This record gives sequence, C-alpha cells and structure tokens, in this order.
Amino acid sequence: MQLEDLNAIAAKRKAATRKVCLRTCMSAGCMSSQADLIKKNLETEVKAQGMEAEVEVRRVGCMGFCGQGPLVGVDHHQDGHHHEELFEFVKPEDAPAIVRHLKGGECQVQRGDPHHPFFAKQVKIVRANGGLVDPENIEDYIVLGGYQALHQVLTEMKPAEVVEEITKSGLRGRGGAGYPTGLKWGTVAKSAGAKKYVVCNGDEGDPGAFMDRSVLESDPHLVLEGMAIAAYAVGADQGFLYVRAEYPLAISRLQIAIKQAKQLGLLGAGIFETPFNFNVDIRIGAGAFVCGEETALMASVEGKRGTPRPRPPFPAESGLWGCPTLINNVETFANVTAIITKGADWYASFGTEKSKGTKVFALTGKITNNGLIEVPMGIPLRQIVEEMGGGAPGGHQVKAVQTGGPSGGCIPAQHLDTPVDFESLGKLGSIMGSGGMVVMDDTTNMVEIAKFYMEFCMDESCGKCIPCRAGTVQMHHLLEKITKRQATARDLAKLEELCDMVKNTSLCGLGQTAPNPVLSTLRFFREEYERLLQPDPFGPRGNGSPQTQSAGAAH
Repeated sequence: MQLEDLNAIAAKRKAATRKVCLRTCMSAGCMSSQADLIKKNLETEVKAQGMEAEVEVRRVGCMGFCGQGPLVGVDHHQDGHHHEELFEFVKPEDAPAIVRHLKGGECQVQRGDPHHPFFAKQVKIVRANGGLVDPENIEDYIVLGGYQALHQVLTEMKPAEVVEEITKSGLRGRGGAGYPTGLKWGTVAKSAGAKKYVVCNGDEGDPGAFMDRSVLESDPHLVLEGMAIAAYAVGADQGFLYVRAEYPLAISRLQIAIKQAKQLGLLGAGIFETPFNFNVDIRIGAGAFVCGEETALMASVEGKRGTPRPRPPFPAESGLWGCPTLINNVETFANVTAIITKGADWYASFGTEKSKGTKVFALTGKITNNGLIEVPMGIPLRQIVEEMGGGAPGGHQVKAVQTGGPSGGCIPAQHLDTPVDFESLGKLGSIMGSGGMVVMDDTTNMVEIAKFYMEFCMDESCGKCIPCRAGTVQMHHLLEKITKRQATARDLAKLEELCDMVKNTSLCGLGQTAPNPVLSTLRFFREEYERLLQPDPFGPRGNGSPQTQSAGAAH
C-alpha cells in the first residue's frame, strides 16, 4: 500500500457517490429500535421505485441525537450543492413514505432540524465522521482522509517529532485523570525495552456514559489509526484494544475494521512499505468496572484477575508483562489523526489555556434533548444543559448536573455558569471523568442519588484494599439509614469521616473517588440530609455529661 493506492481508493469511492444518500443510524441505541429493519425496508423501497442509480442507503454510526432515534438523515448532492434533511422516531413501516418523499410525495414522518442548537453548537473532531461513514466499510473512512495521517508520520516525521506535536497540542487524557498525553507518550518512548505495547482502554463503565462505545461503533478506523501513530511514536509493534463484553456491536465492528485494515496493508508488517510493523488484538472485558483502572486492565489483558496494583512502577516503565506500555482511552486516540493532519496549533486553538481541544459528553437524565455532544473545552455548563439540552422537561427546573460518573460530583444549578474544563470542575468537587453528564431536576432526591452511586462503587470494588472494600459498604449502610429516617447527626458525622478515610487511603482511583458523590451532595445539598435525621437521644457527640460521652464512645 502506497499513498497513490490510498488516493485511488478515495477517488473510486467518491466517484460512486449518488445524488441522494439515506443515512440510517445503526448504533446500538437505534438498533434496539429496529434500525436494521428500517435500512432493509429503505433498500427494498428504493429498488421497487427504480431509484438505485440515484439513491444510496447507507449504514452509519451514531448521529448523536439519541433521544429522537431511530434517525434517518437525507443528503441531497446536486450541482455542487448539499442539502440535508432529518427524520426522527422512524419506524420500519415509514420507509416507503421517506423514499416517495424523494420524488416529492407526501411524508408524515416526524421531521427533525439538522440545524437544531443540539447540533449547531457542537465542534466535532472526535465525532467528525460519526453519522457519515459506514463503520463496516474502510473505503468510507479513506474517502474522508483516513490513514493519511499514518502515512504522513511514517514517511515525513521522526517518532520524537510525533511526540512533540502531541505535546504541543495540549491534548490531555480523556479517560478522566486528564494527564498530559504528550508527556505520557514521551515517557514510554524514552523507556528502555526491546518490546513495548500500546493499549486502548475501551472499558467504559460509568452509569449513563456511552461516548467510547459510540466512537468504536461509528468510526473504528479512527481509533486504530490513532493507536498505530502512537505505536510508531513510542516504538511499539503490538496493540491491544480492551473492550467490555457489554459492547458486542463495537467488538464486531472493530473485528471487521482490523480485518479490512490488514487486507489493505494498513495494519501488520511493513505498513506503507516502511519498516514499521503494528498489529492490534482485541481483549474482551468480563464486566468488572475496576478494569477501567489501568493496572487492573493490564492484569486482565495478561489473563489474570483484574485487580489494581500500587504505583510506581507506572505502566510507562513496567506495564504488560513488565514491558513499557502506553495506555490511553478511546477518545484520546480518536483525537490523534486530526492533530497530525491539521496541526497542534489548530487543535490548541480550541478550549482553554490548560484544557485544550474538545470533549465528548453523553448528555442524559432529566433533560429534553439527550444524546452525544462534542463541545470545546471551557464551554459553560449552562449552554450545554439549557441551550443544547433544552433544559428539564415537563416544566421542571434543573437542580444539578452530575459529571464524571461514580467518581464525579453533583454540581448545583447555581453553578451552571461554570466552564467545563478539568480545573473548574475540580474546584466544585467533581471531575470531567470520561464524559458522563447526568442532569437532575427539582424532583430528584440528592441523598438517593448519592446512595445509588455508592451502591455501584460498593458492588464494583475489587476488594483488594480494606478502605474501599469495607468503607464503601459502611458508607452505603449509613446512606441507607439516612434515607430510611433512622439516622442521627452522629451518623452523618461518621459518614463524613468515612468519606475522608476512604478517599485518602484507598489503593486505586475507584476507592479514592467513590466518596465524591457523597461529598458534593453534602456540600451543596446538606439540608436534604439534615431533613432526614432523627434527634440524637444522647445529644451532640462528645458534648455534655460523662454519660453522653461514654455513649458516644460506645457508638
């Protein structure tokens, strides 16, 4: 495979473009509502109407507006002009009406607005191809510039120059911690070792989060190309894609993408007729949330039980089988090709001084418009929730927004003008996380929310360290006691002590961040806890008669 071959594939695919393209969303969400049958019926009707020469029915990945699905987008290409239409809540029996509409017929299927604020205010880098390309056809990816970045780094750049470009872009890890990507790549590149690995963390387990799943389902080659560029930069020749078993569609499309890339010589030995070799294997997780933590993930890839280990040594120095290992998440790798092709300065022009680029969020919960959005770092939370999301439905008011999954915190409505970046969210006791964003309205009980996330962390604790294993159980017990109106002020004080202990003494990120939902709801919604408390028959702890003090000690 040479650059000319890549360009020839793109030219051939472009020449096959028809006047009209019916883009049928076939991501997991729409597939659960018979999107496969919608596509089949559209194809049948196009054939019945004798329109095959003019109309293409294309399988595409997630279009983003998940709450309105299944979605069918219509692209009209005429004399160099492009006109777009959108149909929402499409049913299989709607296919004939949509096809007849192309000939000017009546169509009662609900119409959407492609220029709705939900779409218009997005800046798409990671999701630029989402909803446009067929994820099971490598030619669709190539025609939009796919694998050009890989060719560029292999033929025009030294590995150190690639690391420098990623560093200069300001890209930070999108898995939650926000560690500078270029610094991590540089550490692995400098680490001594005859064998090095690149690992993509697709073990997305936060409740309400589906960003990585969408990227893997919609644009798998984008992630594979990003991994290959990273491997060249750090000196690795083997990659692993770790995906949770609950994502069967993503796994299937990745398998197809890897096979197609190998057939064209874009993965494997001598890529683009250079000395660079790179292979990617898929590893399927067994459903353990803790395997999202990098050391637990590595243990799982090695075939061991997925439990974290203390650091140092860090994976960059001693990772898979004791070799230097680069671990980034799906979204981090998905940013790489745009940085290479458009430049670090271009990428750094988005976002804030310390949080560059864009971020993909799964906007869910008590919100009018839900789905996937990609926005520049630093955008005010209010713009996401009220303008793009349309606020809370049913005349209710937004009460809080929870970011960062079980590791994050609940941000109250009075702080909706907060910029969405690593630093600003941290000041409010929350985190960016992998990108879950759950909206709560004025009917939400914040103590129940804290209990829900604590139950999740309690169930998902691997049990290796006592603070997390026992502390989350005790915190959940106290939260349950509070919600049943059986707790006193002493119990609330004990809950806060446990939060501090678990946060500061747990082995890995699961335990260290498990108290965040409790701490943030206590900080901003403390009165909801206090309203549920019973009077303490012994009085305030440590205050009063010796009898009270001894009772407190016994308690």
